[in-house]
Amino acid sequence: MKLKFTGFSDPGLIRSNNQDAFYIDPEGRFFIVADGMGGHAGGEEASRIASMQIQKYLISNWDSSKSSDELLQSALWEANEAILKDQQEHSERADMGTTVVTVVFRPGESPYVAHIGDSRLYRFRSSLLELITEDHTWVARALKMGDITIEEARNHPFRHVLSRCLGRDDLHEVDVQPLDIKSGDRLLLCSDGLTEELADEHIAYYLQESTALEKTALSLIEGAKEQGGHDNITVVIAELEE
Repeated sequence: MKLKFTGFSDPGLIRSNNQDAFYIDPEGRFFIVADGMGGHAGGEEASRIASMQIQKYLISNWDSSKSSDELLQSALWEANEAILKDQQEHSERADMGTTVVTVVFRPGESPYVAHIGDSRLYRFRSSLLELITEDHTWVARALKMGDITIEEARNHPFRHVLSRCLGRDDLHEVDVQPLDIKSGDRLLLCSDGLTEELADEHIAYYLQESTALEKTALSLIEGAKEQGGHDNITVVIAELEE
């Protein structure tokens, strides 16, 4: 698979610091977006630890006999343990945590995605945008159960309440799944700073533009800022070339 890719992160218009982190493997083997929480320093540290630990584990074990599923599971568990260790060593960061979404492309296997929290992966194909991941939030669960409507979910006071994140000793499950991808598809990894401001139809509008990926990514960020930019905004786009 030959990929084009790019990524940018912006603090937005309200926050003075950026608690998001992202990493793009220079060879296009994997992509990471993390969105930290837990105060000014804690959020930054949690997302940084997660991003660094995941990339370190993936690089070290890339050629191992582990399947991509197993590789991602292990990488995220290692990241969780690293954050827990830092919490124990720094009491001022005891409440920090982070969401994460990670995609890997290994030779001979389908691409895989792993995620925890509400950082998302979308696939844009033939003018259609599909959300691949499922948010680990109170609102997403209520929406799935039919307890609230999509309109209620967008402005619900509990929409930021996570049911799962890295940095918790009661984390018992990591969602990992294979990806169906074909030539021309665009994958979007993003933090909720994007999706809080732009509805899916607006995200699709930007992704359908046949422009350079860098311009598309920056347009998404600017679009989110035009709608308020209340949170940090991180966008990573990978496109499978025709």
